[in-house]
Amino acid sequence: MNKRNSRNRPPLHPRHWGGWLALGLLRLSILIPYSAQIAVGRRLGRLMRILAGRRRRVAEYNVRLCFPEWTEAQRDRLVREHFEALGIAVFEIAMCWWASDRRLRGLVADTEGLEHLERALEKGNGAILLSAHFTPLEIGGRLLSLFHPFHLMYKPNPNELLEWVSRNRREAQFEKAIPHNSVREMLRSLRSNTPVWYAPDQGYVGANSVNVPFFGHPAPTNPATHRIARVTGAPVLPYWVERLPGSQGYRLRIEPPVEGFADMGPEDDGRTVNALIEAQARRIPAQYLWTHNRFKTTEHRRHERRRKRKRRNQG
Repeated sequence: MNKRNSRNRPPLHPRHWGGWLALGLLRLSILIPYSAQIAVGRRLGRLMRILAGRRRRVAEYNVRLCFPEWTEAQRDRLVREHFEALGIAVFEIAMCWWASDRRLRGLVADTEGLEHLERALEKGNGAILLSAHFTPLEIGGRLLSLFHPFHLMYKPNPNELLEWVSRNRREAQFEKAIPHNSVREMLRSLRSNTPVWYAPDQGYVGANSVNVPFFGHPAPTNPATHRIARVTGAPVLPYWVERLPGSQGYRLRIEPPVEGFADMGPEDDGRTVNALIEAQARRIPAQYLWTHNRFKTTEHRRHERRRKRKRRNQG
């Protein structure tokens, strides 16, 4: 069996049977009304918060670091709302993977800035749709594809079953899904004047990482965007998706191109990207991915060591 056929075969080992059952239930969830998905998602998020353990502590640490001027009650409320947003995102993934275009169009309450993308593509160099890891990220890509074709970059999932399902659904819904380490494929897409959706905000500690401010604190940051823009001539347009209150749906927003991105150095690149993400995170704080360990710093490691010592002493 060749490598391609093996890659396309579903993982059917008995260790995956529980996962298949869970995915089957998740697929069935698209049959319930969107308002019910939101309500159940919030309750699921509350349960996730109780069971989260380390991820809850990461969120609490990040929120305390980023909003020192807030009261403890305000920060606790943000963490609770964030986990509710994570619970809703579970149902959004199901909608993204299996719902019809017609149903999803009905969830788009507003679109802003599609004309910026059209004008950018008139130059013939493609466009980098710069995004970040907010909880409605997955459905945000599917919703944008209803209005304009694009290719997306994604990070493969370490879980074999989830990777197979997510890759197959993305390949069915988008013109191309590009693994995050396939930079050459991204360059080919841009040179063919195709927009590429790109989210470089996950904590990056590689050799080319830069430590630049995010909410006023140094955070390891991927400074690759300016190099891609320089090589291809592609403009960089921030793209955001916002989950509106209640069951109103989503707002899609593409901002004008960021001036001078291709001429930036690594640190200016990182600062610019982090400032854009921070502005959006302040705008819809509960929807930013606070459970991600964004600050891989000595201070964070010391915080974790103090917590473990305290736990041992209490035991």
